[in-house]
Amino acid sequence: MTAGAAGRVNQKQRTRAAIVAAARDLITGSAEITMPAVAQAALVSEATAYRYFPDLVSLLREAVDGTWPSPEQALASVEHNADVVERIGVATERLLRHVLAYQGAVRTMIAASVVRPQAAGIRPGYRFGLIDQALAPLENTLGEQVPEAFRQLKQDLAIVVSAEALFILTDLCGLSPDEAIASAVRSARTITTAAVNGCSASWERPSNSSARGRSSPSRTPGNSAIQPA
Repeated sequence: MTAGAAGRVNQKQRTRAAIVAAARDLITGSAEITMPAVAQAALVSEATAYRYFPDLVSLLREAVDGTWPSPEQALASVEHNADVVERIGVATERLLRHVLAYQGAVRTMIAASVVRPQAAGIRPGYRFGLIDQALAPLENTLGEQVPEAFRQLKQDLAIVVSAEALFILTDLCGLSPDEAIASAVRSARTITTAAVNGCSASWERPSNSSARGRSSPSRTPGNSAIQPA
């Protein structure tokens, strides 16, 4: 590669990096993010920005890439806690706090996927990894013995452990961010508690082979709480 060609490649890389950096600076606010605003912040023309990114959503996806902690990192504080109700509460709060920090980008990506459903796949879908990680202690109980209920629980939680739920609570219900997060956390915990208690008998009941030669353990009426292993 000639020196001139190498210089052009380096310039393109710098321009792309400047566009991404400008977008990353803008997404920490709540103002609407547009390609003209990003281009202006990056000191390039809007046409130049579009040469590097076909649309705003693809730019935002690259800008937020790497800002989200992994599910394992997000739930590090409850790593050794098998209480899935506590774990899902932590997961919900971690997600929504991060959404608040980058809500400009999140709102823009949601809006784009609403008007262009085929673009929904470009959204990170971070909630699903968090839910899976939070419910991991149930994999060998509810997940194996009542798999349909386990899938349903994850689907139900996907509605609540979400940016959409947060914005409904703040924008339409008029809650403060802290109140909205607390409400979503309560809902996620309630959904999880109901699912776990409702299905606990299915995996607590001993199998026929293990029950032979001994009586079934007694159960206290109304005591359906479980402590997953």
